Amino acid sequence: MNTTKNMAITITSALLFLYITLMIWADSSASNLATIDNTANATADSSNSDKHLLSRVIISTDIGGYDPDDFQAMVHYLVHADMFDTEGIIASPPGAGRVSDILATLDVYEKDYSNLSAHGNFPTSQSLRNISKQGATNAAPSAGYRTATEGSNWIITRAHATDPRPLWILVWGSATDLAQALHDDPIIKSKIRVYLMGSWNTMMDTHARDYIYNNHPDLWLIECNTTMRGMYIGGDQNGDLESTAFLEQHIRHHGALGDFYYSKPSYEPLKMGDTPSELYLLNGNPDDPATPHWGGMFRATDHGPHYWTDITDLKYSQTYHKKTLYGAKTVNVWRQAYLRDWQTRMEWAAGTSQSDKKMTSRK
Repeated sequence: MNTTKNMAITITSALLFLYITLMIWADSSASNLATIDNTANATADSSNSDKHLLSRVIISTDIGGYDPDDFQAMVHYLVHADMFDTEGIIASPPGAGRVSDILATLDVYEKDYSNLSAHGNFPTSQSLRNISKQGATNAAPSAGYRTATEGSNWIITRAHATDPRPLWILVWGSATDLAQALHDDPIIKSKIRVYLMGSWNTMMDTHARDYIYNNHPDLWLIECNTTMRGMYIGGDQNGDLESTAFLEQHIRHHGALGDFYYSKPSYEPLKMGDTPSELYLLNGNPDDPATPHWGGMFRATDHGPHYWTDITDLKYSQTYHKKTLYGAKTVNVWRQAYLRDWQTRMEWAAGTSQSDKKMTSRK
């Protein structure tokens, strides 16, 4: 009798343990928009007092080129510049767009610097000028590389700096200088991480992109082709979060940077198609692209051990003009959070905010 009773207790306990284990597993492995929605508006204070905690960043941009959205993205980046250890800004069109366009933007930033620096440890405009470099002005030939540029050499130099942190290369334009750097010194692959904005930028230099993809499958790389569209398509568009309303109420007449942004209209008021690469580092675990970030969530493929691209599951997709934008909802689900964060930063630039709260975090 006692034996039977003990066995019943043992079986019941085992079943209970199994049930609890399965519930924990199901909860931790759930990855859907409902889960993201529950945390989309969560923010936390963060401190930039310890420089070694900041992400090291080089931006490669086609600023001044075909689409003024790189000017827009640069304004957004600069009002968040205290959140990064910026090690380089490279003009890499190809075509129109030069380092002079970067310097012109930094001249505007200088006008708002005193207001911004009252709220955090922002880099001076001169320190950013000193690390602004000219990259390739022509697309790569069929080989995918040509000759070294000031920009490609700078990537190599900073990658070899004695620092345990990875160096993030945010590619907002063509991948020409990154491809050149990888060709000239492939050992830097172990030191860098790349968030590559594809789509239009890939078309501007397909050879450079294909060289990277085909010859460096071991590169840590996020290749984003449609996810970034969630920056300006979909999400919470209610009230002042609607793009034109937000631009008029929270960007225009908000410091020199706000008016500069307003003077660079794209075909969408808040396009900033490259900004998700920055948002990726501001909120979320940058070591794991398959988890939620303000700058998107991505899927691994069998291309290489560290390669991620747009999620093709339709529940994360946004339909726009009869086109399917894979992964876009993994960005626009955060729209309220990252726009409110930006709103605060623009108030800093304008000198109208007394708040030192930094809504961005690296959770």
